[in-house]
Amino acid sequence: MKLNVKAFALAGGILFSLAFFLLTYFYLIMGYSSNTLIKLSKLFLGYSITWYGGFIGLIWGFVSGLVAGAIFAWVYNKLADNTTVKA
Repeated sequence: MKLNVKAFALAGGILFSLAFFLLTYFYLIMGYSSNTLIKLSKLFLGYSITWYGGFIGLIWGFVSGLVAGAIFAWVYNKLADNTTVKA
């Protein structure tokens, strides 16, 4: 079975951007301490742990998830073609 690369990439982009956005706002609203957010703020240009930074994180999360989803689906399809068992 092959994966649709475009659909998988879009789903990955949406899920990762929402996770990035919600993680930032949970930190701001509830005060959870997170070393992960501090590391992400060093990794992604323009991202900070602020209300405005949450929207920048939303954009970076979508781009990162889109690329990661596309690469994952492409590699999966390449490996699935090589391991198909014919009866």
